[in-house]
Parts: sequence; C-alpha cells; structure tokens
Amino acid sequence: MPEFETLLVERSAGITHVTLNRPEQRNAMSLKMVDELLAALETAETDGSRAIVLAGAGGHFCSGGDVKDMGAAQAQPDNGADPIAGVNARFGELCAAYAASGLPVVVVVEGAVMGGGFGLSCVADVVIARETAVFRLPETGLGLVPAQIAPFLVERLGYSEARRLAVTGGKVEAAAALRLGLVHVVCEGAHSCAAALSQILADIKRGAPNAIAETKALIRRARLEPAGDLIHDAAKSFARAARSDEGAEGLTAFLEKRAPRWVEG
Repeated sequence: MPEFETLLVERSAGITHVTLNRPEQRNAMSLKMVDELLAALETAETDGSRAIVLAGAGGHFCSGGDVKDMGAAQAQPDNGADPIAGVNARFGELCAAYAASGLPVVVVVEGAVMGGGFGLSCVADVVIARETAVFRLPETGLGLVPAQIAPFLVERLGYSEARRLAVTGGKVEAAAALRLGLVHVVCEGAHSCAAALSQILADIKRGAPNAIAETKALIRRARLEPAGDLIHDAAKSFARAARSDEGAEGLTAFLEKRAPRWVEG
C-alpha cells in the first residue's frame, strides 16, 4: 500500500476504505489529494479489492477544491500550457477514472459535499448520505465554472435538474438528494450509516467481481449507444461470462444450493 498524506486508506475484508483526511480544511481537495485518490483507486483495482469506499474525516465529506492550488497555478507563467487548466483537468481525470472503474464505488457523505465532493458523489455507483449532508455547487457564485463536474451532473440528475442546480448555485439537503436520485440511502447517525454500508457491501460481494466489471462497462455504453447497436457486443460479453471460471462456479453453486466462492472473497 502506498504512503498517503491526505488520505487514510485501509483494506479490510476485501474492501478498500479511503477517508479524505484534511478535516481542518473540511477535506478540501488539493492537487495532492487528487493524485492520492487516483493512486488509491489504482491500488484497489490491482490488489483484489471487491469495492472501494470513500468517506470524509471530521464530519464533512469534501468542501470542494483547495483554493490555494488555484492561487499557485495562477501565479505560474503560461508557457503554452495553461497551469490553471492543467489543475482542473487533473481533477477531471480523477472523476473519469472513478466513473470508469470496474470496481463498485461507494461514497458515504455527511456535512459539506461541495464542488469536487459533489462530483465524486455523481460518479459513484452507490451514495449513502447522513442526514447532515448538504450538497452545493458554489462555483458560479465565485465567478467560476463547475467544468469537470458538469458531465456527471447531467448523467446522475438529468439535463433539467443539472441546469437548475447550475444556475441557482445548487444547494440540496439529504432528503431532497434522495428524491432526486443523487443519493440512494439517507440514514440518521453514524451507527445507522455504518449498518447501511455493511449491508450494501454484503450485497456487492454476492456478485462475481468480473461480472460486475463487465456489467458496469456495458451500462456505461448503454447511456450513449442505441440498444440495437449493442446486441452483438452484449451477446459476446454474456458468452465470455458463461464460459468463464466465474460462470462455471456460479452455475455449480446454484445447482448445489450453496453460495459461490466469491461471496466471502
């Protein structure tokens, strides 16, 4: 496991737990944190983890980007590669990597969920929100643009809601986020959230790892491609799964009326 300065990372029972750990800044996302989040994902994707869970320390998930990084980028000379655009693009690479991961991505939010934290919520497969969670898009109020978050806002919330939140500076409390489909579970208190997370991870472990990754990839394509265009590729994906070790184990376990081997893996 790599060394981390801005994160707490632990692998337990086959799950990689990542905690954003800058509580004194309400876990504002520095460029260092972006790089470390990418490193944590890469490690989880190669060490046999069954899922990756993101949370925040100190009662908040993430208060957005670290303004110190933007200030430092503004002070750098533009030698043909805009340093501000470079910092912003790096965050976009983070969102894209988590969105494209074959691993299940679970995010547990509370307190401030702003800017980049909002974006990470939008790329997650499952979002658990404590009742204290408040989502905000503060960028336009600062004269900025939620540039890298925009595609994932549209994907998660739909075109109409994404537009509404963008032009109003989007403030959404946990109950409203549940109604919008931004989060999937709202819980009261830390104990309830821990129980909800435990159940979701147990549900994830019932699925075969490679089958989950293939399914996620197919669903990503289904957002943009007509169903008719996917027929043959989907059939090949199904055939690969049926012929795989996972497919053989799943069928055998079903016939023998037992759990497949990956359930406790």
